[in-house]
Amino acid sequence: MPVPHPDPIAAASYSAVELTLADDAVLMLDQRRLPDEERYERLETSSEVARGFRDMVVRGAPAIGIAAGYAIVLAARSARTLAELEAAAAEVRAARPTAVNLMWAVDRMLAFAREGAGLDVTALGERARRIHRDDVAGNRALGKLGAERVPDGATILTHCNAGALATGGYGTALGVIRAAVEAGKKVRVLADETRPYLQGSRLTAWELHRDGIEVELLTDGMAGWFFSRGAIDLAVVGADRIARNGDVANKIGTYSVACLAKLHERPLYVAAPWSTVDLACPSGSDIPIEERSPSEVTHFRGALVAPQGVGARNPSFDVTPAQLVAALFTERGTADPLGPASLELLSARA
Repeated sequence: MPVPHPDPIAAASYSAVELTLADDAVLMLDQRRLPDEERYERLETSSEVARGFRDMVVRGAPAIGIAAGYAIVLAARSARTLAELEAAAAEVRAARPTAVNLMWAVDRMLAFAREGAGLDVTALGERARRIHRDDVAGNRALGKLGAERVPDGATILTHCNAGALATGGYGTALGVIRAAVEAGKKVRVLADETRPYLQGSRLTAWELHRDGIEVELLTDGMAGWFFSRGAIDLAVVGADRIARNGDVANKIGTYSVACLAKLHERPLYVAAPWSTVDLACPSGSDIPIEERSPSEVTHFRGALVAPQGVGARNPSFDVTPAQLVAALFTERGTADPLGPASLELLSARA
């Protein structure tokens, strides 16, 4: 179904998340149902929005941040004091601990409220939409920077989904790919399935196929074989948090891709908005890693795929050391080499 919104900021035929014009509900595309069904959920409280990204209705660090900003708008509708707004914000913050964009957006919204907006729902709504618009513009800017590193005719490996579904629109890693195509380059994409939640097969492949960009699926264990055959020219991924030393937290399996790329002398690029950089976090070892339910591993769409009684581990993210990353693309510029010095330089750019 089309986006049930008369003027979606995503400016596409689908959108991960939007705030209604009346500032009274968040419209969220239920990504758990893709690619079979496009269904939008209408969420009317901040608790419902927090549950939405905790339960993977929406995912991807930038999209979670945008949804969190919109959640504060909904919280302001029922809050009687700033203290009540801050209590609702604490619930939102706790829903997904790894994605720093969530904390960044909540902090910006609370600061705006404390600085004079108070509980003015209209003012808060416009502030949250600005976060959304800035994300789309930033995606396009970093996409152009990344596209400069993509050779014409390249085969690109990507992991998880860092496209329009994971952002306000356009995408980070997929933004690099889209920008390369818009620049007239011919590319083909190999998309890891990204187990256990299959964001690569259900979401990345859906986005690229819908855009007419050539894409084929790999199971996560196949990437090494294709690297060894010289069939991959570069890899590009998104990020959920980037520490001050340049270590990158992203979907589980990214570290494996980075090691393979390094061994086979192929660049691994990271594309992420500046809001994903957490200069208060010293290194990757300080990033909290969310461990999700073992049932996501032992079951598939409700069906048991492991022996009854066998447990499972399910960290949702891993950390790739900065030295394995060829460059980071942000809307502020490129960090190359990625590390504390290049991040400090970008930090100074407003």
